[in-house]
Amino acid sequence: MPVTFSNPEGVHAPGSRYSHAALVESASRRLVISGQIGVAPDGSIASGGEAQIAQALANLGAILAAHGMGPANIVKMGVFLTDRALIGPWRAEREKFLGTLAPTSTLLVVAGLADPRFVFEVEAEAVA
Repeated sequence: MPVTFSNPEGVHAPGSRYSHAALVESASRRLVISGQIGVAPDGSIASGGEAQIAQALANLGAILAAHGMGPANIVKMGVFLTDRALIGPWRAEREKFLGTLAPTSTLLVVAGLADPRFVFEVEAEAVA
């Protein structure tokens, strides 16, 4: 699966660990993952922003694994936060989950999510 991440000349440098573009050549499988929130498999909602971020990433990891993929297969992430104060915790958890990988990414601070108890959501696309 040849994927080339780039930050081309003529575009500002990324403000964090992400890439402006991901060129996927000859990808045989593409996985589009719905937004994942901080809900555990038993249906409980993680308490607090950092716990919701960690659980949502655990959910994302489980979906990737169920399809024979892992974080290295992610080419695009979309992140939704309801509080700017969660940007730092998100970046720390992202670093744990992705390491030095830098897929394309969009981060939005929004007024709310589908349920007012949710403060974080992440969606992703992966290729293998």
